[in-house]
Amino acid sequence: MHHPRQPAVNPPTPKIPHPQDIRAIHSVNIWRKNHQQWLNISVLAVADFTALGCAWKIAAQLNQLYSPIPPQLVWWTWLGLPSLFWIFSLLTLLTLASGGLYNRATAWKDYVRSAQLVSLAYLFALVISYFYDPKLDVPRSLFFSAWSLSVTFVIGFRLVSTLILQQLEQRQPTVGIFLIATAERLPHLSRLLEQRSHYHVVGAALASTANAKVTLSSILNSKAQEVIVEGLPPTELASTLYWQLRRLGITLRLIPSSVEVLHRRGIPEIFAGMPTLRAAPPMLLGLDYRTKRYIDITAAALGLLCLAPVFIGIAIAIKLTSPGPVFYRQERVGLHGKIFPMWKFRTMVANAEVLQASLEKHNESQDGILFKIKDDPRRTRIGSFLRRTSIDELPQLINVLVGQMSLVGPRPLPIRDVERFNSWHHIRHQVLPGITGLWQISGRSHLDDFDQAARLDLYYIDNWTLNLDFEILVETLRIVLFANGAY
Repeated sequence: MHHPRQPAVNPPTPKIPHPQDIRAIHSVNIWRKNHQQWLNISVLAVADFTALGCAWKIAAQLNQLYSPIPPQLVWWTWLGLPSLFWIFSLLTLLTLASGGLYNRATAWKDYVRSAQLVSLAYLFALVISYFYDPKLDVPRSLFFSAWSLSVTFVIGFRLVSTLILQQLEQRQPTVGIFLIATAERLPHLSRLLEQRSHYHVVGAALASTANAKVTLSSILNSKAQEVIVEGLPPTELASTLYWQLRRLGITLRLIPSSVEVLHRRGIPEIFAGMPTLRAAPPMLLGLDYRTKRYIDITAAALGLLCLAPVFIGIAIAIKLTSPGPVFYRQERVGLHGKIFPMWKFRTMVANAEVLQASLEKHNESQDGILFKIKDDPRRTRIGSFLRRTSIDELPQLINVLVGQMSLVGPRPLPIRDVERFNSWHHIRHQVLPGITGLWQISGRSHLDDFDQAARLDLYYIDNWTLNLDFEILVETLRIVLFANGAY
């Protein structure tokens, strides 16, 4: 008897939602956070609460002999802290949470905003106390000392917490990544992601098919946790892919162009019947950059003063292990192409520059712009340690102090490297160079070619804020402590 051929049974595939409002979700549910996200929230909440407790303790001690808290505001005392503290701390933590400083991806590293929200909580508490009893208020000396100490401690505790949490993130399970890009960029981006042990590429698609149903099916089948996109094709609704992934609980990452980065600074507004982004200047023009320079000068002066004994010890070690000067001054290209002498502790033999010509054939840089050899034979015994720990860079605090460099900025390069630049690479010279920057915290010696480093520098220029500088400094400290990528 002839039996009709049974159709092949394919494994079930995840269902794609039927057409409906692009923002709609079948059922309301909580976006599940992973273990690392809950750890971040817990550590930061404890750090913020501890910072507020320390601030109030010190403020209360300072004001005990002058203007203690009125007894009418001390309803109870617990763990040595008055009831007013516990109520205020709860208010402050709720303010930080509503500002997204616990649950948004990188908002917990927004140190400047955390200071602003703490200040807002104090202002709000002041208003509440007035309406509670206009004749009864917290002593001004206590208020201002607690406010200033709270801002300082919250930022300080968050800096330390970030340093710890970012190191713990390196030990987390790998994240499955689905990559969408143009045909010529897919191999490069895939190789770049695979070099980072924390990520694993589980699928890929062409950018021209980003909004196609087949691509969405591929993303679902790959069980990717995140989707990274470069070169998203223009459509009438630019956020189509975002809304599709959002409904499925998948994170979208866009690799932006310089123009797209500029959009971040804009405020959406309807102007003359047209959707626009308004990028207005701040109320106090130049205050943020002036603050950056004040921080540079203060930190450089304090650093040179406090590290003087370390400098002496390093100088003795260099002199005892190899002939030649203690410091190495190399001409580097700085702001607007101006050449200046950059200071470092000498880590190589005295005639290292003469020997470099014979070593060019061993250069590990793909495009030849940068010169790097992992096991450079010119390096001295103490020099290997100084380079691995980045201690050799400390004398550049002198360059920061005299205004030739900043703590954070694009790394100044030797004349030999700059002579090999493409024309667009010189854009990085429009800002003051720095001891560290995005290049140093995003791979350092592991970057394949200079184009990658240059794009990071341009992103820094386009997206600069004081908080970005803080983030870079904290990440630099973590990398230096664990000697990651330096040679």
